[in-house]
Amino acid sequence: MTLEEIEREYDQLRQQADSVRSYLDSPKKKKQLNELEQVISDPDFWNHPEKSQEVMQKRKRLEESLAQDTRIGTMSSDVAALLELGREGEDVAAMLSGELEVFRAELQKLETGMLLSGEHDHRSAILNIHPGAGGTESQDWAEMLMRMYLRWAERKDFKAVITDELAGDGAGIKSVTIEIEGENAYGLMSSEIGVHRLVRISPFDANARRHTSFASVYVYPMIDDEIKIEIKPEDVRTDVFRASGAGGQHVNRTESAVRMTHIPTGIVVQCQNERSQHKNRASALKQLKARLFEHELEKRKAEDQKSEDSKLDINFGSQIRSYVLAPYRMIKDHRTKMSVGDVDRVLDGDLDGFMHAWLVYKKTGKTAGDGKDELPD
Repeated sequence: MTLEEIEREYDQLRQQADSVRSYLDSPKKKKQLNELEQVISDPDFWNHPEKSQEVMQKRKRLEESLAQDTRIGTMSSDVAALLELGREGEDVAAMLSGELEVFRAELQKLETGMLLSGEHDHRSAILNIHPGAGGTESQDWAEMLMRMYLRWAERKDFKAVITDELAGDGAGIKSVTIEIEGENAYGLMSSEIGVHRLVRISPFDANARRHTSFASVYVYPMIDDEIKIEIKPEDVRTDVFRASGAGGQHVNRTESAVRMTHIPTGIVVQCQNERSQHKNRASALKQLKARLFEHELEKRKAEDQKSEDSKLDINFGSQIRSYVLAPYRMIKDHRTKMSVGDVDRVLDGDLDGFMHAWLVYKKTGKTAGDGKDELPD
């Protein structure tokens, strides 16, 4: 890149940075932080654990926001200083290109955080994956999706725990539930709710024919103890049973797995990944709280069809994203029109581009492409 091209790109990024810093509103946050520090200095502050924990979490968020603002300002100043050296004849083009790349990545990261403005976006997530019709083909596809999301969680340094997994007949999985713990996990994962379609030459077809498979993904916010969900003991039927699949003799020979059925709503959750029935019971109860919370949200927002629109039949015409491995290789999101040719990278968990595009689309209605390149059935 020439110095003039770098200057033009920097001007665009600087304008973008100004918008981000305006959103962060550091003067207001500094004032709020000072007010919290006065509250924390009160001798009686720690006498109320729940309240004090809430205040400390708020202080942490304010400090992180102020640090982000400082980081953006520093990056912008560093690039401006290098540009000045370039105008004076110094050979700094390569260094400038690297600094701009880091600056751009930081701004996109912050923009994604700004777009996560939903009431529960900041929470951890509970992920469910179910194959569609098609037996082994769809079950194998569901397992591929499971691996993709586990790799994504690993990339984000999120904690991912499989709490329930039902093996498929011969290959793949019939269902899986994964708890993904991390800041904004639910807000990011909500972009994945819906039906995912795979087109490939089947490894299970002796004639090497092309097959289309479907699997559905549902995501719920993980509800912590701060959210009060009343569950009456008489409304829950708890069953214990022997876990299936891998896990060793203790897991398979004792009734450590737990299934909970909420009788009024018919919601069923189960957990069998722990050796201890007590731990499985606690995990199942946490999942049940999350499902009931989501159930209440849907009841309160019956007029909002977004949630229902995402829970379409796991079949043709209902997919949110297509993953084509043959006759060519491309992944396309049908909502945002974003397309990516590096299929392996996405299936290995690089989903940030799709997630960011979805958040932008949800907020502004703007798509990443023109949508003219349709994928084959």
